[in-house]
Amino acid sequence: MSSWTLQQSTNEHLAGWNRPQVIKPEGDGEVLEVSMGPHHPSTHGVFRMDVKLDGEKVIGLKPVFGYLHRNHEQLGEKLSYLAIMPYTDRLDYFCSLSNNWGYAMAVEKLAGLEVPERADHLRVILAELTRFQNHASWIGFLAQEMGASGTPLMYAFREREKILDLFEELTGSRMMCNYMRFGGCRVDPTAEWLSETRKVVQGLHKFVDEFENLLTGNEILMSRTQGVGVLSHDLAVNASVSGPMARASGVNYDIRKVDHYGIYDRFNFRVPLGEHGDIYDRYMVRVLEIRESLSILEQALKSVPGGPILDPKAKSRGIRPKAGEAYGRIEAPKGELGFYLISDGAGSPYRYRIRPPSFINLTVLEDMCLGHNVADAILILGSVDIVLGEVDR
Repeated sequence: MSSWTLQQSTNEHLAGWNRPQVIKPEGDGEVLEVSMGPHHPSTHGVFRMDVKLDGEKVIGLKPVFGYLHRNHEQLGEKLSYLAIMPYTDRLDYFCSLSNNWGYAMAVEKLAGLEVPERADHLRVILAELTRFQNHASWIGFLAQEMGASGTPLMYAFREREKILDLFEELTGSRMMCNYMRFGGCRVDPTAEWLSETRKVVQGLHKFVDEFENLLTGNEILMSRTQGVGVLSHDLAVNASVSGPMARASGVNYDIRKVDHYGIYDRFNFRVPLGEHGDIYDRYMVRVLEIRESLSILEQALKSVPGGPILDPKAKSRGIRPKAGEAYGRIEAPKGELGFYLISDGAGSPYRYRIRPPSFINLTVLEDMCLGHNVADAILILGSVDIVLGEVDR
């Protein structure tokens, strides 16, 4: 796997993972228990942290979620395969097109459908545009949590608007896109759309340079993030953490490189790795990842072929896969997003299960917060990059 880091990360699998020991207060200090939430400043949804404090030091933390549970998986077992697709939009509502792709892959494995070349290129283009706007927005939100008064976030949203405009023109929606179909995509882009996408991608390079000049060497950002919220390589592996969080801890694992799903094996791109596993490394990995996304986009936009965008064998409305099971997974912006399906030959899945990266990555929150000040716990939570629609489902 092509990757780079200042210190070569080891790929050894580690021994058992021991849960952190609750730190006892020093001296005669009293433990203060604080319920932070359920409306929390560092996440976009309903989430609570029950924090135990010795003064301002975190000595225990329990994440509490479930406020946004909507029976997504149970609904999926009553709906047709096609009717589930728009529900996937609502998981990570920042990244609906990535969600569509992961689910479509699982059904395509069950039904034995092939994806035409043109549709494969479109899926990569839309997934990398999604990754770019997710990471850029996350950086803006993180800076805002440090008191950056919204300027970085507004810069990020300015560029995100350009990408959402492209999504709207192609799919008819800015966020709930419902665009992927089993065996391809729903509508074919025009030549004008592809031309406009190339212009937008070209302009994004200047934005990334501008963003880095503003933030990467900023003294406040470095002092608030370096050495804070460290997640070790060992714990990241044993807790099944994935995506930028794992790579920031030196875990050399990217599903685009491991599985070569879609047509990712045709494009040259590197996998950035961190050395320390702190918040600053999570920031830098995402900055480097959006630069790699731009590289993938430029390569994909140069090679979009003609032809159909849907497998002619696909009958999305009445699809009834043969009895069996399948797991489709992608490298979503937040980590491994997987869909597990069991078919009994009916028009609805017998079993429908999601592997959400936000939920899995959130399980190490206490480990990263112990020993830090309560103000740092806000940044550490923000650095995980969660969406509650995906955590609770």
